[in-house]
Amino acid sequence: MADGLVIRGVILDLDGTLIDSMGVWYRLDREFLRENGIADPPADISERMKKMSIDESADYFVSHFGLSLTPLQVSERIREMVRYEYEKRICLKPYAKELLDRLDSLGIRYGVATATYSSLAEAVLKRCGVLDRMSFLLTDEQYPCGKNRPDIFEGAAILMGNVPCETLVVEDSLHCIQTASGAGFPVAAVYDEAAAAEREKIEAAADWYCASLREVADIIDEYGRY
Repeated sequence: MADGLVIRGVILDLDGTLIDSMGVWYRLDREFLRENGIADPPADISERMKKMSIDESADYFVSHFGLSLTPLQVSERIREMVRYEYEKRICLKPYAKELLDRLDSLGIRYGVATATYSSLAEAVLKRCGVLDRMSFLLTDEQYPCGKNRPDIFEGAAILMGNVPCETLVVEDSLHCIQTASGAGFPVAAVYDEAAAAEREKIEAAADWYCASLREVADIIDEYGRY
C-alpha cells in the first residue's frame, strides 16, 4: 500500500467478515431447493447465489428451477428459514469487538454494508451488542444491485463524509473485493472458510489479506486517523 494512505472510515461486510454465518447460507440454498422438489441441487449453487442480490437470487430460483412460487414468496421463505439462526445462534467472528474498540479509540466511523436482509442484520448485530455502534447499515433493500456495483460502497463513504481512497472496505468475497477495489477503495480481505478456494484470486485483488480481524485492527493502527 502506497505511503500517505490515511483511513478515515471503514465499511464492514457482515456475513463471513463480521459474523460467522456463511455455513448457514451454504446449507440453506440446498435445503430450500430440496423443500421445493429439487432433489439434487447443483454443487456450485451457493457460489452462484453469493454473487447475486436478494432480488436476483429469488428471480434465479424461480426462472432456473421452474418453481411454482413468485420471487417475493421465495425471498420471504428464505428469510424465514434463516431467521432463527440470526436471532439466536450466529456469533461475531473472533476479534470483531477488538476491531470496533480500536476504531472507536481513534474516532473512526464505521458501519455495515451487506446483502443480507436488513431485519436479520439488525437482529444479529443487536443480539451481539454492536448494532448501536454502527454509523450505518446498508443493504440490498437500498441498493438493489448489491455489491456487483460500487454504489453501496460509495453511499457508505458519503454517509461518513469520506472519499473512497480514505475508506477501508473489509470483505471476504472475491466479487465484492473486486468491485470495491475497482472503485478506488483500499480493501482488506479477511479469511473465511467459505471463500478458501478463491484465496489466490482474493489475495491478488485486495490490498491486504488478513487471517482474522485482529490483523485488520493492525492496519487501523498503522493507517487510521480521525
